[in-house]
Amino acid sequence: MAFSPEERTRYSRQLNLAGFGGLAQNQLRTGRVLVVGCGGLGSPALAYLAAAGTGMLGFVDSDIVELSNLQRQILHSTHDIGRLKVESAETHLRALNPHITLVPHALRLSSENARELFAPYDIILDATDNFEAKYLIADTCAILNKPYVYGGLYEFSGQLLSVIPGQSACLRCLFPERPSTEAVPPTGSTGPLGAIPGVIGSLQAVEAIKYLTRIGSLHTNSLLVYDGLAAEFRSVRAKPNPACASCGSTVPHKE
Repeated sequence: MAFSPEERTRYSRQLNLAGFGGLAQNQLRTGRVLVVGCGGLGSPALAYLAAAGTGMLGFVDSDIVELSNLQRQILHSTHDIGRLKVESAETHLRALNPHITLVPHALRLSSENARELFAPYDIILDATDNFEAKYLIADTCAILNKPYVYGGLYEFSGQLLSVIPGQSACLRCLFPERPSTEAVPPTGSTGPLGAIPGVIGSLQAVEAIKYLTRIGSLHTNSLLVYDGLAAEFRSVRAKPNPACASCGSTVPHKE
């Protein structure tokens, strides 16, 4: 697939990048990524995936833009307050790159729609802010044998894990059970520092780009933990759990 003169200029820094070039850019152009959540993590992830030239970007969110979102959800602006986040996201992403296909899903992810939503995409990005959605994404991707990139936030820190079902540890391998409500503050009650989602969401975009273009290595079997206050990254090793309720070899719901 040839690139137009405008595309060659738009993507020139990547086309001239050693180890990337036209082949990777073409693979990216045919790639399909679904981002679940258009908030703190989804904003930078979607923006960088769109800017890089990802061929099809789907995004799922049922919420509207609120004033308190704007401290960290950089895909939205003050004039978007009251709009559906997927509508605001589509407007800004289309202005950023008119060459890609945008597929907004103005709905809440559920066990009833997750499989149908995920099916057309090559990789899923977990940009959600609640454990119910995160475990649903993990379980659905295990069933569909679909890779995904987990992102998590808490105050001044963030986490990242890429998962290739059948090959690497999943979210439930690391955290078999959801934390109790006593151990986790209510969503939106505190933090995170606005720039922290920018770090983790950008890394999620990098992982998706690497997967689609088959360059580098994914951050699998290791939970990447970012401490913003200490300006430190550390990795916590993880191993696939054969008895994992999500991806284990004995799970009966796998197809």
